[in-house]
Amino acid sequence: MNLKGRTVLITGASKGIGLSVAQWFGREGCHLRLVARSKEMLEREAEAIRQASKVEVQTLALDLSLDASRKKLMEAWPDVDVLVNNAGDIPAGSIDDVDDAAWRAGWDLKVFGYIALTRFYINRMKLKKKGVIINIIGSAGERPSAGYIAGAMGNLSLMGFTVALGAESPSYGVRVVGVNPGPILTDRVVKLSGKKAQQQLGDATRYKELFKTYPFGRPGTVDEVSPMVVLLASDHSAYTSGTIISIHGGLSNRPPH
Repeated sequence: MNLKGRTVLITGASKGIGLSVAQWFGREGCHLRLVARSKEMLEREAEAIRQASKVEVQTLALDLSLDASRKKLMEAWPDVDVLVNNAGDIPAGSIDDVDDAAWRAGWDLKVFGYIALTRFYINRMKLKKKGVIINIIGSAGERPSAGYIAGAMGNLSLMGFTVALGAESPSYGVRVVGVNPGPILTDRVVKLSGKKAQQQLGDATRYKELFKTYPFGRPGTVDEVSPMVVLLASDHSAYTSGTIISIHGGLSNRPPH
């Protein structure tokens, strides 16, 4: 992808999609700036990338739902070529299941976290007249469900945010795009599927039975998302901005099962 030497900041990078994205950018020869809450897990994975790809990897263990943590990140790494907003953990449940505190906490990390980092880095990128911001959002925003109302509404807002900014940003040489993964086999999806299996089947360990209704009869994998992120960051996507790429096997367009 001709990305060697570029600096990429990835949030939520210690596991799941964020870690996979970091590994793929590492293989491209990018300098990595990785953020997550778990210091031990983050540094272990960072060292593995250093050994495998022979690239520079710096880490910060921060809770990006906090203003002070976001400011610390911005001070440590004020200039990057690519920002990948990925950190998020919005709780599942209906409007009665998710109380105000849980709703706000989930949005502070993902919705307001994405907004704050984008605001800072897009203005830094304006000065150089180049840069790419990629928001990892989620396909729940394409087909909102009352059973995941806080997450669906958060994703919807970030979709609008991405499209609006990405329509304007080419005027100053910056691209803003989004990726909407569907159900991807991560720890979070296993946890949410287990909760759903408990409700529907009376046994959380039977969560894999729910996958039969998915496209191709399975969830996606992190390595089916990350190559698209790398492509969008590259100059091969130089005319792509203000759009959102869905990676969900067509799930949002399938009739409910």
